[in-house]
Amino acid sequence: MELVLVVLLITVVVVLFAGVHGFVWRRLVRDVTTAGSAARRAGSIAAVVLPLVSLGALGAGQAGAPFWLQRVLAWPGFLWLALLLYLVLALVVGEAVRPLLLRARTPRRTPADAPAETVAVAVTAGTPSPPPQDGPGDDGRERTAPQTAGVTRRLFVSRIVGGAATAAAAGTVGYGMADVFSGPGVKRITVPLAKLPRSAHGYRIAIVSDIHLGPVLGRSHTRRIVDAVNATQPDLVAVVGDLVDGTVADLGIAADPLARLQARHGSYFVTGNHEYYSGVEEWVHRVSELGVHPLRNARVEMPGFDLAGVNDISGGDHGDAPDYDRALGDRDTTRAAVLMAHQPVMIHQAVRHGVDLQLSGHTHGGQLWPGNLLAALGNPTVAGLDRYGDTQLYVTRGAGAWGPPVRVGAPSDITVVELASRQA
Repeated sequence: MELVLVVLLITVVVVLFAGVHGFVWRRLVRDVTTAGSAARRAGSIAAVVLPLVSLGALGAGQAGAPFWLQRVLAWPGFLWLALLLYLVLALVVGEAVRPLLLRARTPRRTPADAPAETVAVAVTAGTPSPPPQDGPGDDGRERTAPQTAGVTRRLFVSRIVGGAATAAAAGTVGYGMADVFSGPGVKRITVPLAKLPRSAHGYRIAIVSDIHLGPVLGRSHTRRIVDAVNATQPDLVAVVGDLVDGTVADLGIAADPLARLQARHGSYFVTGNHEYYSGVEEWVHRVSELGVHPLRNARVEMPGFDLAGVNDISGGDHGDAPDYDRALGDRDTTRAAVLMAHQPVMIHQAVRHGVDLQLSGHTHGGQLWPGNLLAALGNPTVAGLDRYGDTQLYVTRGAGAWGPPVRVGAPSDITVVELASRQA
């Protein structure tokens, strides 16, 4: 039964993927080019090749493809997915505009204004002959069929709408790439904790999530993030999952700059769902070698509060499930507790275990608008600070990007949470 559902899901996805590309091909290739032209051929080839490259980029890592091949496929494949999203959105808007442009008033032509060739055809006795078609004539020269004002307008409108949609999509994706490759911004918030002693007032935790080292984002990406974190001079660094999209063999070097993280009380790490796709044991060991301490259902005492970390929910499929009792069960409940947990949905267990503040990532803030609307369907909080009972939840949008190295409407960030004591 499960196999049938998987096959059905894959079939639906493939059909939708093909349908979307068919729509884009009609509007950006068929409707704006002439039959048999080089532009029509090139556009038709791209409409077949680009989705195949995108599917290859999505599946190459899980299929165990060589890392060089993953990188070759990743750039065009992932960027096309981002461009496709905004092309479709722009073209849908264009569908509403198109009828208005087609109905715009233009001077009406009279028979006296018509070209001599058109008049000659109109007065020919008998059944009118079909108008000549585009293509080479008997003498080998290219000829163009006479077109009515309506056809000319339709072609003109299609090119205007298609060109505007392409420009809007390309500009949006370019803007979104600049956000990722310029490095994350720094957000600062103050979070009061009822149990925090006055001595810990002003304690700064730099939250980093969803770095997503992979075939696109590598060592220089890590270096930008580390430099941004160190510039905040935090007391503690919390790396809350989804560090990588690949194996230690391929990406170990890309993670090396993490060894330069500087914080008064060290750096800590919990697993995200992507670590379980990438060889979690090897990555936990690698992160530890770099001086970032893994908290695997564990807890450490900090000045004025307890810092706990639990494995990601997806670890349950790998014999490495989150264990809240182990991380929080025997602690002194008079002390404030800060929990590192990758997914915001883990807040419900945090509330049950009396956590004061949960730090999470995972959502990317939606990454590509309107992805925030989809992210809200599966997460209690998509980004920012919320309260659930006596527990507060902060969700960072993350410092990297999954898939397309593009962010739109959800800029990347590192958040410095400053803890505040109500006794101060």
